[in-house]
Amino acid sequence: MTAPAAARTPRIVGLDGIRGLAALFVVMNHIFLRAWPGYPADHAPLLASEFIYGRFAVIVFIVLSGFSLGLAPARAGWRFDSIGAFARRRAWRILPPYWAALGFSLVMTWYVVAQPGWAVPNGKSVVVYGLLAQDAVSAGSPNRAFWSIAIEAQLYIFLPLLLLAARRVSAAAMVAMVTAIVIAVGLLAPHVALMNDALVQFTPDLAVLFAIGVLASGIVTASERTRSRPWAWFSLAAALPVVALIVARGSAWTNGNLFWVDLAWGPAIACLLVAVATSRPHPVVRVLESRPLRSLGSFSYSLYLTHAPIVIAVSYGLVIGWVAPGTTRFFVLSAILLPLTVGFARLFAAVFELPFQRHRGWAPLRDAASGRVQELRRRLRLRPGRGYAGDLPAKSS
Repeated sequence: MTAPAAARTPRIVGLDGIRGLAALFVVMNHIFLRAWPGYPADHAPLLASEFIYGRFAVIVFIVLSGFSLGLAPARAGWRFDSIGAFARRRAWRILPPYWAALGFSLVMTWYVVAQPGWAVPNGKSVVVYGLLAQDAVSAGSPNRAFWSIAIEAQLYIFLPLLLLAARRVSAAAMVAMVTAIVIAVGLLAPHVALMNDALVQFTPDLAVLFAIGVLASGIVTASERTRSRPWAWFSLAAALPVVALIVARGSAWTNGNLFWVDLAWGPAIACLLVAVATSRPHPVVRVLESRPLRSLGSFSYSLYLTHAPIVIAVSYGLVIGWVAPGTTRFFVLSAILLPLTVGFARLFAAVFELPFQRHRGWAPLRDAASGRVQELRRRLRLRPGRGYAGDLPAKSS
């Protein structure tokens, strides 16, 4: 399953903005849950009621992941340049910030505030979560947002098989096969205990969404005739029935049937990604590519990883018990937590995420760190009142 190395995938404008908005939506969902207890029932006014559906942001992340990872193989006939290189790149991109966030979450849970009603993580939790096995092995959770990271890591393992099916048959047939298997599991789950356990633990519906994202990446590399189709309108047409169903049935029904609702959202999100990737509609793409959203998207992974312990600490340590549930608590929590979680994530990313994006390997990372130290030393030497570098004895690097 190897092929000659493909050219580096060019950056697609707008995708970082989508990542940033999805991560921010997850933060708002966790604020919502502390402001209006009673999930899955929705007791919020219309201005905030949509934030009860935090799962939908995860759906966007999964489709976007398949879409982004499929772009380069789609340009190379659904082939990787190297499976080993892909695995190393994904591990280098995902694991350092994840492990750092795991340590941060454990410290926050053990020494700051642990949410009432949750099992306190222990040594088993460290091993299970460190190995990304939290969906397969039960253990006290240091961070409830980590559930999807394990799922996504497992989807990376299946990506070569998805590409093989796309190459041997077609990308559409690959999605059809994955969908058929997953729907069979969903239909059998109420009657077969093993299937039901698999449905709850491994959320196989996300595999369909990932596969749909891979299919959508092939549209971006297709002919101009295919690319120029009204994908934004297709997205809207696919989304309207899902929205109508959610409005008609309510939050309790929707959150109790996430397996099927997730599947229903897939085509709409995929068409939206294709529309943005082909720069349509232009005003939407310009907003998504604006500096604030692009910046937010650049550290959206860190925001997703680190926000939950901060939300818990502020909610249970400072606000709950002092501010009554409802709209006032929602605004108080939002005013405190939005700048706090975003600001912390930006600092966290500067240390644990962005350097690993910019430098693909220990040697380049080490060289960059050494260069920063040398630059800092040079600036300190040139500070007023400290003399110039030429006035000081030379030091070996």
